[in-house]
Amino acid sequence: MGTRAPAASALPPLAVSMGDPAGIGPDITLAAWQARREQGLSPFVVFGDRDALAARADALGLDIEIGTLSDLGDAGAIFDARLPVWPLPCAKPVIAGEPDPANGQAVIDAIETATRAVRRGEARALVTNPIAKAVLMAAGFPHPGHTEFLGALAEAHFGVQGARPVMLLASSDLKVVPLTVHIPLARVPAALSAEAIKATARILHRALIEDFAVPAPRIAVTGLNPHAGEDGKMGDEEARIIAPALADLVREGLIVTGPHPADTLFHAAARETYDAVLAMYHDQALIPIKTLAFDTGVNVTIGLPFVRTSPDHGTAFAIAGTGQARASSLIEALKVADAIARCRAARHGEPA
Repeated sequence: MGTRAPAASALPPLAVSMGDPAGIGPDITLAAWQARREQGLSPFVVFGDRDALAARADALGLDIEIGTLSDLGDAGAIFDARLPVWPLPCAKPVIAGEPDPANGQAVIDAIETATRAVRRGEARALVTNPIAKAVLMAAGFPHPGHTEFLGALAEAHFGVQGARPVMLLASSDLKVVPLTVHIPLARVPAALSAEAIKATARILHRALIEDFAVPAPRIAVTGLNPHAGEDGKMGDEEARIIAPALADLVREGLIVTGPHPADTLFHAAARETYDAVLAMYHDQALIPIKTLAFDTGVNVTIGLPFVRTSPDHGTAFAIAGTGQARASSLIEALKVADAIARCRAARHGEPA
């Protein structure tokens, strides 16, 4: 007789950081909790300002009881009746749609405290609500974004030296990784290297196996230039950098193809030929997935010793507190984090 998997409430919860509290993070978090039963969500704990969540619930006319935790182990027991919150108060009152750098440290603390909970095994995975990088930088945040900060946390709390976090955007129709992320387009060609391509492809290959249970991942790689350079007529990066890197990966045993023209790689028939795409720059990767799955795409950080997902959208300050925000991407991020955590646990023979 097989061993039954433990009920969701018996497992450690998912850790949800509040994101910028003036954005739609509180709106979609409250909505996700309201949809917990119909969506079959595993218990989660919000790391953030309890009063800001309660005020946003009142503003949205939501009858939601919030439970303040002193022990993360209590989350599963109260999740069905109350939204569990690990309290991390903001420095100033939160006003929907009006971000305040004075609250930036609370946003940072929420991410770090939630990550530490995952490190201690008190939470199974990290799900981050959207942040406003400019607001955090005004508060002294030294990182270009969430992804880079999580790499620093992997080193600080997990002892991983030289962590290489990689942004994977995932939906039911497409998984895609941008090789370069938050840099100007003019700097992309100089940032390309065979070593970066190979290192990122290896991380993607491993994540597809360990996190998404793809036994023999097929990775398609874009070119940089129109028509993938058209035999050097429109640029030589494909022949000089990308193709040699792919040849090395093939010799290692990875199933990689390319460099492909990006404009013909994302239609339905093409998507049947691969499990994920490695693109050369931010918009080359994000435009297709946001076109295909704007409300349901999930940002997954691979290459880390812990599971992290987030909604594939920003803070949307203009609609915070109006009731217009859609929780679908956060709900998918919660489901994907739960699924990856279970997949990793199963691979290591742990309860999932």
